[in-house]
Amino acid sequence: MAFGSRGGDFDDEPFLGPRTYDLPELPWEIIAGRLEAITISILKFDARLEASGLAAGWQSRCDMTEAVRVLILDGHLVDVGDLVLHDAGMDVRHPTHELTRAASALRARRTALARKAPWPLSIDGLAALRGIGGVAENTIVRSKGKKPNPDDEDAYPLYANDADPWMAHFAEIDALLDRTNQVLAGETPLRKSRSHLVYDPDQDEDEAEDLWLDVVQRTSHWPAIAAAAVAGNAWLDLNLYTRLPWLGLIMAASILRARGLTSHLLPLAAGFKQSKFRPQGREGAREKLEGFCQVLEEALAIAHKDLDRLVLARELMSRVTARTRSNSKLPELVELFLSRPLVTGPLAAKLLKVTPKAVDLMLAQLGGALPRELTGRTRYRAWGIV
Repeated sequence: MAFGSRGGDFDDEPFLGPRTYDLPELPWEIIAGRLEAITISILKFDARLEASGLAAGWQSRCDMTEAVRVLILDGHLVDVGDLVLHDAGMDVRHPTHELTRAASALRARRTALARKAPWPLSIDGLAALRGIGGVAENTIVRSKGKKPNPDDEDAYPLYANDADPWMAHFAEIDALLDRTNQVLAGETPLRKSRSHLVYDPDQDEDEAEDLWLDVVQRTSHWPAIAAAAVAGNAWLDLNLYTRLPWLGLIMAASILRARGLTSHLLPLAAGFKQSKFRPQGREGAREKLEGFCQVLEEALAIAHKDLDRLVLARELMSRVTARTRSNSKLPELVELFLSRPLVTGPLAAKLLKVTPKAVDLMLAQLGGALPRELTGRTRYRAWGIV
């Protein structure tokens, strides 16, 4: 009788033990030179980025464009301008479902960069990047829309015997602040019940998480690129987080960051989109590693080109800002152009806290150094470094 069937004898079935993910056997003697060359390329780009002084602006632009590209890889088109305005809280229309998903990808990349390198490769890191997290200790759990009675001891078990009757109210405020801080940090409580119409009831995400984290741990002594490639393939094989397909690329970039190759998150989605490698499931371990190396090479090429554009634009605009007064807002406008792929007049006015007329005057002051106008319309104008 099958294991677990009604009336069966469980002792008749052998215990197979916990599942494990089999690591591939790679021909290290053959691929060592390839891995070393790409590792040196990543280190050179990271050093060049830090020396340029544009690391923050490059990373900000990269995060926004990557959030759009991962949705394109998933078959959804999102305008980068809509994402920039949505991130600034200036939506020109009601956000679409695709736009909110792109905003989630943007928030995940920022969250991964805001913490120290090993943190994303942990249970807490995965939960935070997914936008969920455990409920804080001593948080008062109650049903939605139902306000507990302050005199009810069961509603406030921690402070039921306290002499101060206001302690219960303070406890409720503290619990609300804890939940608010979790949401602001990208960590929201995980719901206990999930609809089977959305989630696969046969898929155990907790087990898949453990298996993937075990792969990361067992490849910790491998070369960083090989470890990231195997972890990325394991992410696909385990079908981890089917509703968040873009998270696997962020985790692969986080492994490279955790291993010290770079202090930033490389644009792997752009590299995958540009490369010819498309996994079909029939490739061997060496072919998959070679495909990941192609993705890295394309990502580095795109990163270098974007950095070249930023360096040239900053040099042209700095010639104008060098002649401005000390209290001028023009240098801040230049930094805004360097940190975002698209800037509109209202967006600049809001972030710089000036009037739209002042923005128009600063744009005219830039003259020929002004970045390219992207719209060509009169009512809605946008500029960007492309």
